[in-house]
Amino acid sequence: MVRHIVLLAWKQEATAEQKAEAASQLASLPTLVPAIRAFASGADIGVTENTYDFAVAADFDDAAGYLAYRDDPRHREIVATYIAPIRAGAATVQYEF
Repeated sequence: MVRHIVLLAWKQEATAEQKAEAASQLASLPTLVPAIRAFASGADIGVTENTYDFAVAADFDDAAGYLAYRDDPRHREIVATYIAPIRAGAATVQYEF
């Protein structure tokens, strides 16, 4: 199995509505991309300083499944339309477990 984790920092000017729409669009990915085996996402709960604002974790059978997700046009459209305009920074990692 391969786990893909994304940590997102939002721009200061990002509105609550934009953040909510980004979260909603990301949450729709398991219904759009068949390669996803498990998916979780959510906003930081604010108990620690100097964290990212939002996290996504997605599991795949193997690296090929992750690559299918990464390159899926629906995934790319969500990122381009809802994430990129309000993203100040990001970190990603993929690992086998």
